[in-house]
Amino acid sequence: MSRRTVKGYDISAVEKWIHRHVAGLTPPFEWTQLQGGHSNLTCLITDQKGTRAVIRRPPEGQLLRGAHDMGREWALISALESTAVPVPTPIGFCDDEAVTGAKFYLMDEVQGRPLYSASDTLDWVPQHKREILAYSFIDALADLHSLNPEEIGLDGLGRADGYLARQLKTWYGSWTSSVSASKLDDPKAHILREFFLDNIPEQTSSRVVHGDYGLHNCLIGEDSKIAAVLDWEISTLGDPLADLAYALNPWTEPGEPLLVADDHANNVPGMPSRTVLAQRYASRTGQNLDDLNYYRAFSLWKSAAIMQGVYARYMAGQKGAEGVDLGSWHSRITGCLKEAEAIVATH
Repeated sequence: MSRRTVKGYDISAVEKWIHRHVAGLTPPFEWTQLQGGHSNLTCLITDQKGTRAVIRRPPEGQLLRGAHDMGREWALISALESTAVPVPTPIGFCDDEAVTGAKFYLMDEVQGRPLYSASDTLDWVPQHKREILAYSFIDALADLHSLNPEEIGLDGLGRADGYLARQLKTWYGSWTSSVSASKLDDPKAHILREFFLDNIPEQTSSRVVHGDYGLHNCLIGEDSKIAAVLDWEISTLGDPLADLAYALNPWTEPGEPLLVADDHANNVPGMPSRTVLAQRYASRTGQNLDDLNYYRAFSLWKSAAIMQGVYARYMAGQKGAEGVDLGSWHSRITGCLKEAEAIVATH
């Protein structure tokens, strides 16, 4: 629905800023709130000539330090625009929070749909094109991890080494600090953490890692290929195999059960297996995947810690739980840990 009042945006002030700083867009605009994109406030704007763009800013209210970093997203898509990684074309960035209460940026609209669930995939991607989708998905990640951050101006994005050790410290701290409110403390979380600390693989390269790469953060075009990768706000420099493992975990092998959830967007007929995608990634990047199971288990453990933090806020009344199946959240957290434990047993 188009509107002239949109949450988080002082429309008059934003349109004046765009008129002064962005060529090719003529206000006033029609504003349409878009769904998705985590809790960031994202709108489609359409000018008087029918030219369309997307504008994005953080949610309102107090934010955690470093969260919802629009400057980081802008830097990423600006650097990646000229590479093989599909991203929207950046149009303009406003770092003056006085304009509308937060930094914001504009990018070209990309035609396509994110896939959040199996039903989304069934509706959008024909079965005979699902292999095309999967290969495009893994190729985009391989292309990202093949880039030298220094050569594209992103070597200042974060520390280049010690990625897993820092992640373990961060997410174990999150788990332990959430135990009291969540009333959920699974011994597996602690046992797995010790295993991960004692068996950290050598980080052989430092690359830009997306941090949340999945079909939910991509736009899939009508050709069933990745038209754009979105939501770069938590991207940093790190171990590319951690990024790969996170992306591969929703995929299964033939006959393998999904212990965590069965409604992943890739859990439909016609998709290649996890092994096939891992092999394609390895052939494209030259990466050695001998320790992939370690990274897969770590990713599941980390996902459990992230979900436990959200669950704790629900249980403490800090986040509205109306209509939320808290039992399902509990099961997903313990399911991630159970699956991680099973993978570690084969390591």
